[in-house]
Amino acid sequence: MPWYVHLALKQLFPAGRRFPFFTAISVLGVALGVALLIVVTSVMGGFGYEIRRMIVETEGEVQIKARGLIGDSASLLREVARVPGVQAATPYASGVVMVMANGRPAYPAMRGLDLATVAGVVELSTYIRLGTLDDLDDDSVLVSSELARSLGVTIGDTLEVYSPLIIERLRSDEVFLPREVRVVGLVEIGHQQLDSSMVYGTLRLVQDLYGLGSAVHGINVRARPGVGEDQLARRLNASGLPVGMQAFSWMDSFEEFLWVLNLEKGMIFFLLLFIVIVAAFSVMSSLLISVVRKTREIGLLGALGASPRGVAACYCAQGLLIGVFGTGVGLALGFAALAVRNDAVMLIARLTQREDELRRFYQFSNLPAHTVPGDVLTVVILTLVISFLAGLVPAWRAARLRPVEAFRSE
Repeated sequence: MPWYVHLALKQLFPAGRRFPFFTAISVLGVALGVALLIVVTSVMGGFGYEIRRMIVETEGEVQIKARGLIGDSASLLREVARVPGVQAATPYASGVVMVMANGRPAYPAMRGLDLATVAGVVELSTYIRLGTLDDLDDDSVLVSSELARSLGVTIGDTLEVYSPLIIERLRSDEVFLPREVRVVGLVEIGHQQLDSSMVYGTLRLVQDLYGLGSAVHGINVRARPGVGEDQLARRLNASGLPVGMQAFSWMDSFEEFLWVLNLEKGMIFFLLLFIVIVAAFSVMSSLLISVVRKTREIGLLGALGASPRGVAACYCAQGLLIGVFGTGVGLALGFAALAVRNDAVMLIARLTQREDELRRFYQFSNLPAHTVPGDVLTVVILTLVISFLAGLVPAWRAARLRPVEAFRSE
């Protein structure tokens, strides 16, 4: 071990003391900054990860859409299945309807599923809390859990579904009665907006409600493991889709939302990085005080033959060591905070009696968190660099001391 590293350790942790006060304050300041960065980047990453998971598991990685309706979906499905990287595909139809139950109206989105092919693309059965997908037919629906609670319905109850087609038929002096369907299952995805505004029926039911005939609105495509969604979308577009049709990855469909989410994550990371910078100024102040207090020792080192570069390296090493210890403690604190994040949030909600508001506006049932190794590595590297830079000014001050001047100051 170089002498200046050994001396840096001795000055930070002098013999006979458990943990020096100034060292503890410096390490704690860095640790708190690192912990906050880890928590924030993980929570913001959790939002993106949960949104991706819900989109992919309920719609697939890629969607094929047309300017209008897709008439011959069966032949299109056969063409799509031949594209390398496609694991499965299923047609869908969707739209907004009005449902009525117990005198209570609601205006959810309704999605029509092709029961013969949906299981290969959409993992909807994993989100069904009551009932099964096998019970779904042309006269029944699956209702999202929060929507069912607001309407006061459960399995076996009846809903009246009003389609926008009613208005169009009235303009032609035709009568189009609402469709009565029974509830055969409750779906809970974990996102409050989806859990309060979705109804799932068969493809034929939605086609009838919207007068689509045999046409559909789009095709959901599941990619094979190891095939990226952008890569698969490019392959589908290059395969010669009919005119007016195009394949979009889920990232293309939600590009603006994801951009905003990444912008928020970057801005919050940038702002919280100033906590580490402030902690670095605290480290710099402590080391400058150390230089003043140890002027005689620095002069003695010079008299014994230590070069100015070696003296400077001693204080740079102290800044780096504080960064290393602070980063380690901060990582431990950050991951510990993530482990109890949901309990802490719910405790605050209960104490403030704002549980319902939290669920309604927060959109997720639990506080999501997803730690990306690249984010952790970025936090570690930036913290170590900032801590090392914090030692440069004290190092420069110590390197300028001449042995004679140092002894004379005493």
